[in-house]
Amino acid sequence: MSAKVMVVDDSLMVRQQVSRALGEAGFEVVQATDGLDALSKVTPGHQFSLVVCDVNMPRMSGIEFLENVRKAEGGASLPVVMLTTEAHPDLIQRAKALGARGWIVKPFKADLLVAAVKKLVGAGTAAA
Repeated sequence: MSAKVMVVDDSLMVRQQVSRALGEAGFEVVQATDGLDALSKVTPGHQFSLVVCDVNMPRMSGIEFLENVRKAEGGASLPVVMLTTEAHPDLIQRAKALGARGWIVKPFKADLLVAAVKKLVGAGTAAA
């Protein structure tokens, strides 16, 4: 059984690029259009192994998503990697303080993203 990863980004193109890269690496991918959409999909029985999340999005930013998911039942331990154009040290520190496990700056290299996800999820949970 493959690990399930949620990709959260308001850009359809970015969601498709990340989903394609992770899908080809053997992950099951679910997409969300912003933090609010993602939060609605993370329920107590969510079964997500990891979330890849943008920072700047309408309705609910990636940082706000992190704040809210950490308060949700079962959300405290959900690994989240930020994938964003932002590289401000204060945002990175805030995300890390909220438990973000990584920060990848766009544009990203698909092989590096896949390697990071595999490392965090555990290489044995996705088909090679």
